Amino acid sequence: MSGIDDLPPYLLIAQELRDLIVRGDLAPGAPVPSVREIASRWQVARTTASKALAALREQGLVESRTGSGTYVRPPHAAPGARERFVRSARLGTAYSDTESVTFPFVGLSRAPEHVATLLGLDIGAPVIERRRVISDTEGPIELSTSWFAAEMAEIAPPLAQPQQIRGGTVKLLADALRIRPVYAREQMCARTATGYETAVLGLTDAAVLVCRLTIHDGSGRSVELDEAIYPANRWAYRQEYAVDL
Repeated sequence: MSGIDDLPPYLLIAQELRDLIVRGDLAPGAPVPSVREIASRWQVARTTASKALAALREQGLVESRTGSGTYVRPPHAAPGARERFVRSARLGTAYSDTESVTFPFVGLSRAPEHVATLLGLDIGAPVIERRRVISDTEGPIELSTSWFAAEMAEIAPPLAQPQQIRGGTVKLLADALRIRPVYAREQMCARTATGYETAVLGLTDAAVLVCRLTIHDGSGRSVELDEAIYPANRWAYRQEYAVDL
C-alpha cells in the first residue's frame, strides 16, 4: 500500500511547508522560501520547487505578491489534534504565536454519558473538565474540552488549574502516572451547534465539526478524552496521500 513517501517530491515539500504554516512556525504574513531557496534546501530542480509553491497556493495557504515574493495567508484552518501533539512535543506548547487561549471553565464536573463511556466511568461520576477557547487573528477557531478521572487532580494537580501546561496534558499524565501513551483514537462527526458553542465561537450558521480524541496506555485504558469543536468554515482535518489507479 502506498504511503506519504510515495508522493511526488513537490508534494512532499509542500507538505513540510504546510506543517510549518499550520503549526505557526511560519506565521501569517511571513515570507515563504523562494523557488531558489526551496531548490537549494531540498536539492530539487526549480520546476519542482515552483510546483511545491503552486500546491500551497491551491490549498489557500500562501499568496504571491508581484515583485515581492510569496507570503503566508491569514489562516483559514484550525490545526487538528495530531498537529497540536507534534507542536507540543517539539516546542512545549500546542499553540502558535498567533493563537491565544482562554479558560472559561476548569474544575470538577459530572461526566456526561459520552464522557463516561469513553473514559470507562459511571455516568455522572466526578471528572476534571478543562474547557478552552482558542483564537487566532480572525477570532475563535476552536472550542476544546478535555476530561480526566477526578482522582487525577491529586496525581497531576496542574490539570485542575486554568493555565497552559508546558508540554501538554498527555506528557503531564505520562510523567505523573509513569505510563507510556501508546495510541490515540480519533472520531469525527458533524452536527448542529449548541447555543453555548454558537455564542463562544461566534457562529453565523449552526453546523460544527466535532472531533473526539482518546489517549490510551499499553493496557488499552483511556486516560484522557479531548473534544474539539470547529466552525464549519475551518478545515481541521487535511491529508495528502498517494493514489494508485
